[in-house]
Amino acid sequence: MVPIVNNFGFLNRSRYLPDRRDLNRTFLGSESGSLACRLAHLFMTEVVARSNVGIDLHSAAIHRTNLPQVRVSSDSVEAIELAKRFGAPVVLTSALRPGSLRHAAQARNIPVLVYEAGEGLRFDELAARAGVTGILRVMHALEMIARRSAPRREALSIVASTSSWVRAPVGGLLRTFRTIGSQVVEGEAVGVVADPFGEAETEVLATKSGIIVGRTNLPVVNEGDGLFNIAVSSAPGLETTVDTISSQLEADPLYDEDEII
Repeated sequence: MVPIVNNFGFLNRSRYLPDRRDLNRTFLGSESGSLACRLAHLFMTEVVARSNVGIDLHSAAIHRTNLPQVRVSSDSVEAIELAKRFGAPVVLTSALRPGSLRHAAQARNIPVLVYEAGEGLRFDELAARAGVTGILRVMHALEMIARRSAPRREALSIVASTSSWVRAPVGGLLRTFRTIGSQVVEGEAVGVVADPFGEAETEVLATKSGIIVGRTNLPVVNEGDGLFNIAVSSAPGLETTVDTISSQLEADPLYDEDEII
């Protein structure tokens, strides 16, 4: 377990290293390359190569927030099964991005779950609880801990096959009608963008039917900015499922280390 891989970015409140490279676009890395390449190579050699399964913990970008979700490759049956065991509100199958940790690990037949939740530079209790309980469930599935240490689930995760951003049709001041976890239908107004005086308003319409898994937190937007990330799912009762999982997470105890072991 590595709490912080990119210490440079952590201390500078940035995802980038001092060489202005994004670590999660640099794997496999190299022993003699840039700082990011060397760090990626070290992590692959000392951690990934000694692992059977990985869980990569992420927040959303700065000024955005994500509904707790697990992203996996549709090509990995084991990863999909473990993602369902994780029990986050949404399991989203997504393509592998070259240079990412998930892409490099899968090339070595090591499945990786990418957990996305909350907002960059912010604490989010629901996101933290979903992450901790999900990790414990996966550890139980891998026979690493006893059943008593893995919180049970009240509802199954929503499985989505794809997601896409609804973008600002114009620039201005954004007022949102829906938030993460909300079920929307194609064509529904999910917000409006207005001029500073409120005299001209343009509706922001959902481009697909599904569940909002991410959104911007900025009130001032430019034309083309990503506002709402909608995951496509035909499962009934999406909001009810999210509410049930959220209520369970709030009620679940947070175990001390000696209680887990």
